[in-house]
This record gives sequence, structure tokens and C-alpha cells, in this order.
Amino acid sequence: MRTSRPARAGQYTALLAYLVFLAFPFLWLVSTAFKPPRELGSLHPTWIPNDPTLANFRQAFDEQPLLHAALNSLLAALAAAVVAVLIATPMAYVVARRRTRLAKAVTGWVVVSQAFPFVLLIIPLFLVLKNLRLINSVPGLVLVYVVWALPFALWMLAGYVRAVPPELEEAAAVDGAGRVRTLVSVTAPLLAPGIVATALFAFITAWNEFFFALVLLKTPEKQTLPVVLTHFIGAEGVADLGPLAAAAFLATLPSLIVFAIIQRRITGGMLTGAVRS
Repeated sequence: MRTSRPARAGQYTALLAYLVFLAFPFLWLVSTAFKPPRELGSLHPTWIPNDPTLANFRQAFDEQPLLHAALNSLLAALAAAVVAVLIATPMAYVVARRRTRLAKAVTGWVVVSQAFPFVLLIIPLFLVLKNLRLINSVPGLVLVYVVWALPFALWMLAGYVRAVPPELEEAAAVDGAGRVRTLVSVTAPLLAPGIVATALFAFITAWNEFFFALVLLKTPEKQTLPVVLTHFIGAEGVADLGPLAAAAFLATLPSLIVFAIIQRRITGGMLTGAVRS
């Protein structure tokens, strides 16, 4: 069925409005980061700074240890992404290939667990980490991030495993490959887009996470970047807007860079042509 021109124009208009809605906060953040103090307090703000300056960035680095906090966030996010993918990949393979009641129960629990609020989980997680002596430590925070990202990573990878033709695994079994060899040599390479997408999800989730880091990390030198950003807000709730916008802009760059680098791997169809009739 052909779409009429008015309907197509309406679709493009709605898509453009949605893109503008998504881009507005980021563009306003960038604009604020380069504005001098007199423009930040103006009653008639403008999109483009009249007198752009880098003073907000210099002030942000002078006031807070942004580089050290960014390093803590990077270590925690990378470790959480790698560990979550390593654990979720074989689990997803079993859940997708074993059509048993246990596999269905695991899938149902994964979906239900995503509805749990952070506040409900923080007390039991705090007690567990306290017994393990991992409170106020980056490894303890990584463990929490892995636990939080694992259910969705398992559900996401299971869908990719189901998309892999079983005929490829059956052919490998005929050639004498075991389950582990089949997973490593046959299934895992075809799961590359799904593994990359899952790792990206786990990384961005851990990089942007604030609540767990705020509760579990008390020593300033161990705090992550989202927690350090709150230090630009004074005791009376008044934000140092310029340095805060500059620091927040820098905090968004790693996620954008990572996505720009690997987005082709996510959208690439590596399964095309895997099985020919």
C-alpha cells in the first residue's frame, strides 16, 4: 500500500518533532557550558552564546577532581560490561536452546526483576556487600552493576541466540563439536552484534548510574563522575550552573563516542546469508 503525500509529510513532521524534543536538552547543555556568567543570568537567554568562553571548563576542573572521578566511572563501567556479557552469553544460550519449564521460569523472572525499584534493592545489596567487606570500594560497585545489568543482558542475548539458525549448530555437532566448542566457535561469532549491543547497554547504564554510587561510595577519591557532579550544587540547593553544565557535557561524551564507534556493529546484519536454501 502506498502512503499518501499528506500522510508521509505528517510522519516526517512527527519524526522531526521527536528528534528536536530529544536533542533540545543536549543542545541547551552545550550552549550553557560555553556561556559567561552574565549570559547565564540573563532574562532573555539565547541559543548561541554571544561571548563564548572556556572559563566554565577551567573552573569545573579546578573545583572538582573530574578526571579521577571519570577514571573511576570508566573502570566500573568497563568491568561491569565485560563481566555481565561473559556471564550472560552462556546463560542466554541455555535459556534460548533449552525449552524447559526452568528456562521459561528464568525468562519470566528476568522480566519481573526489571520492575524492581532501586530503593527496594539497596538495603539487601548493602548488607551483602557489608558482609563481603566491599562497601566503599569500586569492586563492590562493579558487583552491584553486574547484578543490575545481568537480567536485561540475559533477556537481550537470548533473543539474539534464537535468531541463530539451529542448523549451524547441528552441522557442528555432526562434525564432532561439543556444546562449549559450538558456542565458542559457531554461535558466539554470529552473536557479535548482540554482544556488542549488550555490552554497550551495560556500559552506558553503569557510566550514568548515580543512586548506587551515592549510597555505596563514601570516600571522595572513590566516587564516580555522576556523584561528583552533585558537588557543583551548594548547600542551599543553588547550582553553579556554568561549571555544572561544562562538567555534565564532558560526562556525556564517552557514551556518545562509544556509540559512534560501534553503531555499525550493532546495525550490521551478520546473519545474512549464513544459511542458504
